Amino acid sequence: MSVLKECKLSYREDIKIFQTNFSLFWLYSFITFILIIPFIVDRHILSLLVFTECAVIGAIGLNILTGFTGQISLGQAGFLAVGSYTTAIFAKKLGLPFYITMPLSGIISAIIGLIVGLPSIKLKGFYLALSTLAFSKIIEHLAYRWVSLTGGAFGLDVPPPSIAGYYFNTERRLYYLFIVIVFFVIIYAKNILRTKVGRAFIAIRDSDISSKVIGINLIKYKLLSFMISSFYAGIAGSAYAYTLNFIAPDHFNIFLSVEYIAMIIVGGLGSILGSIYGAIVITLLPETIRIIAGKMGTLFPILNEAYLVSKMQKFIFGFIIVIFLLLEPTGLRGLWERVKTYWKSWPFTY
Repeated sequence: MSVLKECKLSYREDIKIFQTNFSLFWLYSFITFILIIPFIVDRHILSLLVFTECAVIGAIGLNILTGFTGQISLGQAGFLAVGSYTTAIFAKKLGLPFYITMPLSGIISAIIGLIVGLPSIKLKGFYLALSTLAFSKIIEHLAYRWVSLTGGAFGLDVPPPSIAGYYFNTERRLYYLFIVIVFFVIIYAKNILRTKVGRAFIAIRDSDISSKVIGINLIKYKLLSFMISSFYAGIAGSAYAYTLNFIAPDHFNIFLSVEYIAMIIVGGLGSILGSIYGAIVITLLPETIRIIAGKMGTLFPILNEAYLVSKMQKFIFGFIIVIFLLLEPTGLRGLWERVKTYWKSWPFTY
């Protein structure tokens, strides 16, 4: 009977997200933890968690494009900027409410993603990465120069989000608002990758030629992947604007795109769970570096803390990406899977 219980007797059972009661137990435990954590951490840590939620949305979007479809992009900062400025313009200048500005930010980013994705029809790899990088630099330049719309270097203020007169103007309120958005983002991404569209993305990533031979429309699905990824980035940019209450062009430089690339590499390419791991690690890493730099500044007063933070952050980001590419290509998600496999088969771990 125990063997029969482990067997999957239907396709529905085989594709269930949570295969065992044990996994459901940990899911409920995790949900309980994320609901109570705002009451047990200080305001600074809570603000970092809010930024982590924004990063999770953007990282999942980039992983759909790069990890699942194989289209390398260095333009994530540009799409985040589009989402942020759309939110700032609609919320401040037009007075539109949060539940309209955020979806509109995602839709406008998706439309621009469709245009930016057109080169993917002919380009791939390094050349596609350069074209998306050029897009990001164009957006940054427009943000600086189109002063009447974007405020130029002075930026734009963003009013706090509100629903029916209830303002989300504290870190705790934003945390709970964004956790709901993150939940739906994860569910949507998880389900779309289990459909015909998701299987087409993976087939294109594995081999363009083979995908075309079996009848997959490469143009359609590559552009669709760009649109979905850009939509997620637009939502993340909108959340980012509401979190900061202010945006300026220097928030969306090339280093932001590198951070998102680091998130999906460290977390694990082609994994929704890996996107979450990577977003958490990379978002909290600067704070860890700041603490270490502060300790080093105390021990060696000749060293300037601000200088150490700026230099160490860039060095450690690059170092971590190289280490994971060389030693752990599957990222933290792959490492976690190996740990689970080890303990499931223990003591017979051969």
